[in-house]
Amino acid sequence: MNKDQVKGRVEEAKGKVKEAVGKATGSETTQVKGKVEEVAGKTRAAYGDAKEQLKKQP
Repeated sequence: MNKDQVKGRVEEAKGKVKEAVGKATGSETTQVKGKVEEVAGKTRAAYGDAKEQLKKQP
C-alpha cells in the first residue's frame, strides 16, 4: 500500500463519520462536508490503487 491509498481510506472513513454526525445532529452543513470528504477520500484511494497497479506492470 502506498501513502495515497492509506490517506484516501482514512479521509473516506472520516467523511463517513462526519456525515453520520451531521445526520444525527440534523446539521445539513456537516452532513454535506462529510460527503465531500468521503468522495475526496475515495478519489485519492483510487489514485493510489492505480499507482499500485502501474508498479505491478512489467
